[in-house]
Amino acid sequence: MFTGLVSAVGEVVSVEAGDVHRFAVHSPYVAGGIELGASISHAGACLTVTSVVADGDGAIHTVEVSPETLARTTLGQWREGSKVNLERSLKMGDELGGHLVTGHVDGIGTVRAIERDGEWTRIDVAIPDALARFIAEKGSIAVDGVSLTVNAAAADTFSVMIIPHTASVTTLGALKPGEAVNLEVDLMARYAARLAQFEKAVQ
Repeated sequence: MFTGLVSAVGEVVSVEAGDVHRFAVHSPYVAGGIELGASISHAGACLTVTSVVADGDGAIHTVEVSPETLARTTLGQWREGSKVNLERSLKMGDELGGHLVTGHVDGIGTVRAIERDGEWTRIDVAIPDALARFIAEKGSIAVDGVSLTVNAAAADTFSVMIIPHTASVTTLGALKPGEAVNLEVDLMARYAARLAQFEKAVQ
């Protein structure tokens, strides 16, 4: 589990394509603090660390990605030099500053528009039809692993407001219209919709 509070921005340093894609990611994390098998959120997708080595003041860790994950996320678009939001998994007793995020991407959105108002940035994201019912104004959503509050929601689009700090410490500040982003809807909304479906079925 995660909170959607990005703790570092990593950079993809190598890509090994095949039946299993392998990505090597450089980060400011200390190598000794990353255990093999640890879960780290990469742009909102929970991936397992398969190797780690020290690299200067940080580390390079490797993750393996299945065809299923490549098909359902933006990870298939990663190239050497791609910037990636990272978050270590939540520990018992940690502060829950964002919202509960599983690291299971529900779909891919497309940045429709970006508007800057002073230091604030509004991002409009077009969403797949299947996700629309889970997204509500003032609800929570994870965009590329970042916990955000939905500012406005329509049938096919939602908007979020990005504060200057979030823009500077995540990849969201560099987004451009037309780019794809990983989306994870609020866990509570998903279960509420599922419950409503069963209640309707028995009526």
